[in-house]
Amino acid sequence: QVQLAESGGGLVQPGGSLRLSCAASGSIFRINNMGWYRQASDKQRELVATLPSGGSTNYADSVKGRFTISRDNAKNTVILQMNSLKPEDTAVYYCSAVIRTSIGSYAANYWGKGTLVTVSS
Repeated sequence: QVQLAESGGGLVQPGGSLRLSCAASGSIFRINNMGWYRQASDKQRELVATLPSGGSTNYADSVKGRFTISRDNAKNTVILQMNSLKPEDTAVYYCSAVIRTSIGSYAANYWGKGTLVTVSS
């Protein structure tokens, strides 16, 4: 059993900052990719940023230069630092991780329950 627990969402004014954190716990052998997605009202879920283990970051064009993704592999945690937030960043943000639960298992994609980010004055 694997769980992803997000924290750090909330209400912020335009131009402000928020820091999202996601910790993976449970039966974990290896975490491959970790990342963040978001879903605004009446829109499809979209990629925000991903960071593969030992790989390079990938950002949506809409957040490049404003958001930074990082990982703490020792704590199985992924962080999303969001600066210069805009009203259009308002969405539920979901943590995603591709995890192998044992040496003989295939990797599977796991999702957190989501945390709401609201950017409004």
